[in-house]
Amino acid sequence: MKWTKVTIETTTEATDMLSYLLGEYGVEGIEVEDRIPLSEEDKKAMFIDILPELPPDDGVAYISCYIDDSMDVKELCQYIEEQLADISAFMDTGSGRISIGETEDRDWINNWKEFFHPFRLEENIVIQPTWTEIADVGENDIVIHIDPGTAFGTGSHETTRLCISNLKKYIRTDGKTDVLDAGCGSGILSIVAMKLGAHRTYGIDIDELAVEASKENLKLNGISEEAYMVVQGDVIGDRQFAMKVAANGQFDIIVANILADVIIPLSAVVRPLMKQGGVFITSGIIDSKEEAVKKALEKNGFRIVEITHMGEWVCIIAE
Repeated sequence: MKWTKVTIETTTEATDMLSYLLGEYGVEGIEVEDRIPLSEEDKKAMFIDILPELPPDDGVAYISCYIDDSMDVKELCQYIEEQLADISAFMDTGSGRISIGETEDRDWINNWKEFFHPFRLEENIVIQPTWTEIADVGENDIVIHIDPGTAFGTGSHETTRLCISNLKKYIRTDGKTDVLDAGCGSGILSIVAMKLGAHRTYGIDIDELAVEASKENLKLNGISEEAYMVVQGDVIGDRQFAMKVAANGQFDIIVANILADVIIPLSAVVRPLMKQGGVFITSGIIDSKEEAVKKALEKNGFRIVEITHMGEWVCIIAE
């Protein structure tokens, strides 16, 4: 199916009003492009660590909507022109140019999967996407079956690789290591931990979809439900939730592959969740924020044990 894309060139001042008027006409969703920098509140809500460099804000905005055959394009454009004429009497609407294009109906959520194939991590860990051909593996290989859905964590990102490399170092061979996966995403680190011999894992994430993805992937890898728990909640901002996590016992390892701006406040609340001598494996840290994370860890009573790098990403291990 083809969709018709209607784009209005206008101003940032007129964006809210035009968005409202399109909604009144029956348009169900819009896309806004502008050069307004994200606020700190926006960045926190979107969990963005690295922002693209934008040109200076010139006040221009582009509002686009996608419509199917049930809506008449000519009538919609006429409606837009009429509304632009009306509101231009009391606000700057810019050029008001309307352009029309066409786009295919594609499965954008799953389209990336065609480029993702089985691959090897370390020397004996193979990541096997559920939708691909079976990888060539040896009898001593650890195979991780994964379908991240919309959650972060396929194993291919440098930060995930760094965490897995360090989990291999710190999970004991006695089968008694308890692991807390903070910001579990797809659950890949919990799965790896269990495959490496952890006693149990406890995953937490603020995203309900990530929690569901983790549960499904743990089951997919044949891990007993008695050996793991995955729950939704905010251990940083919700004291009751933090107490709920603490009620499940202390952990030998906490692994957090998130972002520097989340790891910094996380370092202030996780010590009560850790056993004496416990290890905190943190990644998702861009190199420009390495010092800030180190300072936060040390301020909150941790001792830096090791720092590893991969590309521009950093993994800090503290106890």
